[in-house]
This record gives sequence, structure tokens and C-alpha cells, in this order.
Amino acid sequence: MTDITDPNAPSSPPASARPPAVGLALGGGVARGWAHIGAVRRLEELGVKPDIIAGTSVGALVGGFWLAGHLDALEGWARALTKTRMLTYFDVMLNGSGIMGGKRLEKALRQYLPPANIEDLPRKFVAVTAELATGHEIWLMNGDLGEAIQAAYALPGVFPPRAIDGRWLIDGALVNPLPVSACRALGARVVIAIGLHADAFGIGVQQRKEKFGMLAEDGGEELEHASKGGLTEKLMLRRLFHASNNAPGLGSVMLASFNILMDRITRSRLGGDPADVLVTPQVGHVPLLDFDRAEELIELGAKAVDASLPQIESALAYLD
Repeated sequence: MTDITDPNAPSSPPASARPPAVGLALGGGVARGWAHIGAVRRLEELGVKPDIIAGTSVGALVGGFWLAGHLDALEGWARALTKTRMLTYFDVMLNGSGIMGGKRLEKALRQYLPPANIEDLPRKFVAVTAELATGHEIWLMNGDLGEAIQAAYALPGVFPPRAIDGRWLIDGALVNPLPVSACRALGARVVIAIGLHADAFGIGVQQRKEKFGMLAEDGGEELEHASKGGLTEKLMLRRLFHASNNAPGLGSVMLASFNILMDRITRSRLGGDPADVLVTPQVGHVPLLDFDRAEELIELGAKAVDASLPQIESALAYLD
């Protein structure tokens, strides 16, 4: 069962009000999600203003910041990330329900995203999550925006689940990596979807083969240059992402598996409910944890929108 209603939500608009016309679905993709920043900025420049935004995982992060009016802050933070700065957010846990506690990242999120409720945003917003106990797809459409975003990117095994309204919620990419269906259910007549897995198994395959073959010899220089974090954290990260006996480490296996999962589920969901326009930034060559490549990814997101411009114009013409 999908949670799309709330007894405290505003009443439905009168029949004479303009119905939602354009929906924008922002898919999951971990670090590749920085491409969403370039994509939504380019859509804005082109005058495309979605009535509904549905985001999964990092798509919820970018979409939420955008609607809240703080995309500049998120982009500035993303562009300033380096491998060393990334490690300062890795609060590795020796026990718990995730590799990372997520508190350092939450502190940064709260710094750049002032308190806001989803229902107060200027347009409809849905953060797609999944309930840990049942596997149900849960749509967060009211309440604290920051909490909803954190639940949407709570990747199992990496971040602990978030408790919201008596339910433990995890990353929505496990059930709906590209939430076209959420836009449709909320009344969008045309849905533009930005997916981050169209080329996930192109050049990225060879890169992963080479990486897994070299892991045993990879010294992980970035760990030695971390300005924060204790020795225990550095050793934990080394063990998680570095191989033994020429096999990939636990973290590498988890991320590669997640990549496969998102690709396969996205294909399946789009087969049953395709977007009117599918924008596909070519980001498959970027590893899922390369958050320090924001500049490149943002540019790829904008280029993908330009490449899809004829299809976008054709779809929007249907609304006239």
C-alpha cells in the first residue's frame, strides 16, 4: 500500500483550478545524482516549471533543495567536495544498522537547508522511500523536508533507516528508482524523467572489472590524507572497500549490487509506466561514491536536457 494521503493535508482545489500538468521524476544514483542539478537548472532556463516533483534517493535531495529555494547552497557544497572533504563526513560505526551513522552528513544538510515542511513548498513534492518491515513504497508528502530527504537516501547497509510516523524507512531506490508513477498518481499529464542508469553497464563495466582486479594493490591514498576521523575509521574504510585475495571488498560488492538492482528495477518500472520524456545523462562511467566530481556531473545533466529538447518541446505542446 502506498502512503499518499494525510488527514491534515489541505483540501482538494476546486474543479475550476488548473490541474497538474507537468511532473518531473528525479531518479536515484548516489553521487551521479549531481547531474540532477545541471538538469533542473537547464529546465528552469528553458522555462519548464514542473507542477509536481517526485524524487528518489539523491533525486529527493536535489528536488527538495530546488523547491525550497536553496539549490545554490547545495551546488556550492557539492562543487567544493574533494576526496579529503568527503572523508570528513564518513562517521564509520562499528556497531549499528549502517556502516555510517550519518550524523555528520545530517549536520551539513541542516546547515544548508533551513527548516521547512513539504506541504509549504511552492509546488507538490514527493520523497519516495520504502518501509523496511513490509517493503511497501512510501511517499512522503508532508512533514519535515530534511527528515524526508534523509529517509529517501537511507541506503541499507550504508546509512541507518529513519523512523518517521512509527515506521522505519529506507532508500526508495529499492522499490522505485525513477518515480514516474508518483507523478502520474498525483495527476501529471506529461512526465519528464531524469534517469541515471541508462548507460550504467556500458563503459562502467570495464572500469569495474579493472577496479576489482586492482583492489588488492590499491593503497587508498585518500585515506591517509583525511584531515578528520580517527585511525579506526580509516582502517574500517580500507577494509570495506579494499580487497583481500583479489576479491572485491564488502563495500564494493554492496555498491555494485545496488547498481545492478537500480538498473533492473528501473527498466521494469519504466516498461509498465514509461515517462513521456526520458532524459538520460551519460554518467555510467562515474563510480557511485565519486561525490567529488560534481562539476563534471552537473555539466552532463545540462547536456542531457539539451539533447532531449525536441522531445520535451513535443510533449509540452500536447498541453496547449
